[in-house]
Amino acid sequence: MEPFDVVDLIRTKRDRGTLSTAQIDWLVDAYTRGYVADEQMSAMTMAIFLNGMGREEIRDLTLAMVASGDRLDFSGLHRKTTDKHSTGGVGDKITLPLAPLVASFGVAVPQLSGRGLGHTGGTLDKLESIPGWRARLSTDEFYAQLDAVGAVVCAAGARLAPADGKLYALRDITGTVEAIPLIASSIMSKKIAEGTAALVLDVKFGSGAFIQDPARGRELAETMVRLGTDAGVRTVALLTNMNVPLGLAIGNANEVRESVEVLAGGGPADVVELTIALAREMLATAGVTDADVEAALADGRAMDTWRRMIAAQGGDPDAALPQPRESQLVTAPRGGRLVEQHALPFGIAAWRLGAGRARQQDPVHHAAGIDLHAKPGDLVTAGQPLFTLHSDEPARFARALEALEGAWRIGDPEEAPQTGGPLIAGRVGE
Repeated sequence: MEPFDVVDLIRTKRDRGTLSTAQIDWLVDAYTRGYVADEQMSAMTMAIFLNGMGREEIRDLTLAMVASGDRLDFSGLHRKTTDKHSTGGVGDKITLPLAPLVASFGVAVPQLSGRGLGHTGGTLDKLESIPGWRARLSTDEFYAQLDAVGAVVCAAGARLAPADGKLYALRDITGTVEAIPLIASSIMSKKIAEGTAALVLDVKFGSGAFIQDPARGRELAETMVRLGTDAGVRTVALLTNMNVPLGLAIGNANEVRESVEVLAGGGPADVVELTIALAREMLATAGVTDADVEAALADGRAMDTWRRMIAAQGGDPDAALPQPRESQLVTAPRGGRLVEQHALPFGIAAWRLGAGRARQQDPVHHAAGIDLHAKPGDLVTAGQPLFTLHSDEPARFARALEALEGAWRIGDPEEAPQTGGPLIAGRVGE
């Protein structure tokens, strides 16, 4: 006989009550094994979305999802571990240069990543642009690569927080994705189950992020830092601006190219800035406080680790990346200063070009995407290239351009760019 009635628990949250640890443990377990139906959990997630959860409830929900599956153990490694998670945004390819950069200092980075859905690109989709690279590793391969190379970016196993997998899919179709207790417990259950000793969070806000309001972004960051700290994981977070696309490349293969530019000591200034800031935070959580991360990019150490990381997963770091069959250039209609470039429409446009997927089973066109030729603040002349659309199917260009109507604006030369503030807006943690 079951110890609780799920309808009673739904009523409790509906009426702004508090669930006990035992009730949450049972609810997560019963849903994972199928006793609690999807429609009942849908009612619960909507009650949580509308009425929130207290700190203890969020902690209990997170730990219950951790307990639903396996937990990795890195105690046998010869390296300290640290990880990073981004809440996702347009042009966010930071994991690609960041993981090998941090690993080049002898710290292990076990990066379990996902695929894109909608306008937010997935790290695994980007890396699968590289011929031969594979996302699936056995447990033995995972540990061996982490010990030998120091960096692994791969898919999480199905047994890692399986309750979150079910709950995430349900939230996506019930309009409850944006609930902070559910976002925080989803992210942190996987990261705690992953077993890393330290974690740095890149919590994004703005037009191209799940959470647009900076205050709610800070609330999410503070919630996740508390969850990590309560679970014994050294956790800090950076609040970063996603009002403007990150870097100059939005897509998959083109984002890999841009990441390699950063590893070669170049790349767009905003991508370099965020990569360096997150690397310093990750290394500090692992006890490395005197690392010269700029030097590791300039002297080739980070690039060497990247090449080893890609090759260890079957990829050819020297292979040509996919090229689009068709491209369409958009130029400036007049001279002036580019003052607006909203992230979300550019993400949607890249998705419509084939760089993303509407359903999990949809294929991704690795060569599709957008290359930006100017960023807010740049002076442009009439006829100067602003951005180029890429696709394997030219029929996609029209709908992509529809998404970009009103997404950018050229003002007078003296007008200030509308970016919503600095790239790194704050820090939460020790």
